[in-house]
Amino acid sequence: MATYTPSTPISHLGRGGSVPAPPRGGGDDGGFPDSGLPNYGARLRRARLGLICAIVTVSMVFVSLTSAYVVRRGLPTFDDSTRTYLRDWGAVQLPLLLLFINTAILVVSSLTMEGARRDITRRAALAPVRSIPGVSLGEEKNFPWLGVTIVLGLGFLAGQWMAWGELKARGFLVSTNPESSFVYLLTAAHAVHLAGGIIALLWAGTASLLRRPIEGRRIVVDVAAWYWHFMAVLWIYVFALLAFAR
Repeated sequence: MATYTPSTPISHLGRGGSVPAPPRGGGDDGGFPDSGLPNYGARLRRARLGLICAIVTVSMVFVSLTSAYVVRRGLPTFDDSTRTYLRDWGAVQLPLLLLFINTAILVVSSLTMEGARRDITRRAALAPVRSIPGVSLGEEKNFPWLGVTIVLGLGFLAGQWMAWGELKARGFLVSTNPESSFVYLLTAAHAVHLAGGIIALLWAGTASLLRRPIEGRRIVVDVAAWYWHFMAVLWIYVFALLAFAR
């Protein structure tokens, strides 16, 4: 029986027999062709990974400060006049009521920040549906979660400033004794890191006023929310260390 063996290579097939090349993946696009649109899911994952690295770094800073606090509290100093070792760790009268109020403000701001994160996540999920012609989901009354969080965060910083003023009025300065030095150091370090979170929230609020894409704003709010929760937990730890670890 006669058989036929084609002698033309596949790569030289004509227009009708050309073999399409497999789609080239776009890395974070899951193997689909690059559509030219931003991949917000991949950006969110990268942003969260960066946040984890930042949280680990900040945690290590406060672990180091805690270790120095504990070691210095039990370490005596040598007095040249008496040629003896003395304990110079003096007690600091903290403005506990004011610090409790500041703690409550920060905890409430963490709740409002979570409300902002959930609200923008929901709106980002409904954005494709709203873009369909003829589809209306009705008007929504959005609560200003982000704005309330910024106001509460600024209120917390103002309360910390008042607490430092109260310490000064009670005669406890940075150089009064080693414990007062650590009180100012720990609270100021936390306030600086919290101020960084407020800057991120202000950026998110500005992006909202400028009508930036909601997915991009969602990334900022999501990362800022988890950072804000971390700041609230960190402050509770610092407050407990200074007030109760005697």
